[in-house]
Amino acid sequence: MTPAQATVALDDNRLTVSGHIDPLTVVALRKEGDELILGSKADLVVDLAAMSTAHSVVLSLLLCWQRLARGRSQTLHFTGVSERLASLAALSGLDDQLPGFPSRPSPENQHQS
Repeated sequence: MTPAQATVALDDNRLTVSGHIDPLTVVALRKEGDELILGSKADLVVDLAAMSTAHSVVLSLLLCWQRLARGRSQTLHFTGVSERLASLAALSGLDDQLPGFPSRPSPENQHQS
């Protein structure tokens, strides 16, 4: 079975990312997302629930979109973050830079039950 093609779509203030994202598809997807963000003036919710990938290129993509939006005084808030992608963001120390990603528990809270 072939993975679903990566797509990004804007509906109202929701940017929905779906399909399989890898190093071969990320550049085209980034350009498409850039255009959608540039065409919107509102803060956006980026819905990742339909995305089937947890890869470092996805984190790079999201950070690029966030930088673009921030430069336009827009806010991106990420929802539908998979456990694997959240874990990858935490391992990379990026979870606190992506609003909506679960943040790592502080060391003092990790030892409490």
